[in-house]
Formats: sequence, structure tokens, C-alpha cells
Amino acid sequence: MTSPDTLRRPRPVRTPGGPPPAAGRRRRIRRANPVAGVASVLWLAVVLVPLYAMISASLTRQDEALGHNALRPPAHPTLRNYDTVLHSGFGHFLANTVLVAAAVVAIVLVLCVPLSYAAVRSRSFWSGASFRLFLLGVAIPAQAVVVPLYLMIAKLNLYDSLLAVILPTAAFAMPVSVLILTGTLRDISEELYEAMALDGASTTRMLFRLVVPLARGGIGTVVVYASLQAWNGFLFPLIFTQSDGPRVLTLGLFTYVSEFGVDIPALLASVVLSGIPVLAVYLVARRALVGGLMGVGGK
Repeated sequence: MTSPDTLRRPRPVRTPGGPPPAAGRRRRIRRANPVAGVASVLWLAVVLVPLYAMISASLTRQDEALGHNALRPPAHPTLRNYDTVLHSGFGHFLANTVLVAAAVVAIVLVLCVPLSYAAVRSRSFWSGASFRLFLLGVAIPAQAVVVPLYLMIAKLNLYDSLLAVILPTAAFAMPVSVLILTGTLRDISEELYEAMALDGASTTRMLFRLVVPLARGGIGTVVVYASLQAWNGFLFPLIFTQSDGPRVLTLGLFTYVSEFGVDIPALLASVVLSGIPVLAVYLVARRALVGGLMGVGGK
């Protein structure tokens, strides 16, 4: 009878400096996926073509804007539209938007980090009920409660102020932020909590010495998400403000719209300038954003 050892094939031995075994080469060779390549090129075109058309139109003169082909470079490129934008209150609108975004991020972090920590660590009825209440807030659109919010802000004498934009924006950013942070905090090992508890650490010390450093990915995701919600917000500034004092970038675009027409090149130049800070924040925090979103599901 043939022994099992004789039926085994000897492993290919690779000599120093020689080529890798055939099996190793087969494992390392990846099959080409033409469908994925074509889909990637199409998606890249979908993203880049509108961006190119917007930048190209922002460099076009006003008298050439209507008859200009969006895919053709401008015949007489000019930076006059950007100069017009920078001298028509863009700096004031930008400062208001930055202030609103910073305040919204601060409120969301101060409230959502301890709340998510309590939802993950506490086993009480109230912590679970609070977490489910925040999850319910994900399903409530802002348009459905804009009238009660307007009445509340009017009663509090906050109408036509930046607080009238900051508070509702932070409130509607909190449900998703709590969902992201709870998913991140559930990935922290229970042994780490027990080790700090044996060392006599209090709940507050665990929060700041253990949870916050290990939840940097989720916190970065929340920062990006909340800042984008504040930066791109249009409904609350439109309803809760009226004068030019608290006006933000999204409402500042109306500066180039009049009853006689629209200054399309200046409008698109304003859009380009307002998108640069958002792009910078995304490039800096993209790794934290992806890592935090991967932890939303929890364990």
C-alpha cells in the first residue's frame, strides 16, 4: 500500500535570488477587471466634468457667459469675477459661516461624546431610552419641524442672529453623531475599562484618558460631518435670518441674483471659493472619516 507521504507533492524550494515558485506567482497575479475599470473612469468623469465646467465658467466674462460652451475653455479668461466676489461681502459671509461651523462642532462634541459614552457603558433604562430617542431623530426631517422651530426662536428673541442658525443645526447633527460615536466606542475592549477600574479611575477619567484617545476616528468623522452640515446649511439661515449681519455663504449667493438677471460667472466663482475650505477639511480628515464610518455598525 502506498503511504500517504508518497502521495504528497514536495513543496517547491526557492533558491536565493531565484524566481518565486509557480504557485506563489499565481497567487500574486491579480486578474484584470475591465468592468470595474470602465466604471471607475465613468465615475471620475461624472465628478470631474461638472467641476471643470464650473471653474471654466467662473473664468468667463459676463457678456460671454450665456453663449459659452461649458466644455470649451474660455476664449478670454479673466479673474475679474473672483475680484468681484472678494469685494462684495464674501469675507463677511465666510467669517459667519466659519463661526457657525465651529460653534456647531463644539456643541456636538461636548454633548455627544459623553452621551455616547453613557449609552455604551450604562445599563440603565434612561440611557437606553435616550439613545433610542436620538435614533428617532434621524428619521425626522428638518422641513417637518421648521414652523415649531420658528416659533421657539421667535419666543426666545433669537431671530435674525447666528444663534438662530447654530442651535437648530447642532440639534439636527446630533442624532447621526451619536450613532457614529456609539459604534466607535463599542469597539473599545472591555479589558481596558476593567484595567482602569482596577487602578481606581473614575468615570470622568476613563472618558478623557481612555475613550477620547481611542475614539479619535469617530470624533474626526463627527467633526467632518457636523462642519459639513453647518457649512452647507441653507434652510435654517433662510428661515431664521433676514438682514445681512448674520448672513452665511449659502445665502450670500443671492447677492449675484437680481430681478434683471443672474451674474453667472460671479456666482460660480463664489461657489468655487466657498468649496475650497470644505475640500481642505476633507483632505486632512479623510482617513478619520473613513475609519469612523467603518465603526458605525459596532460589534
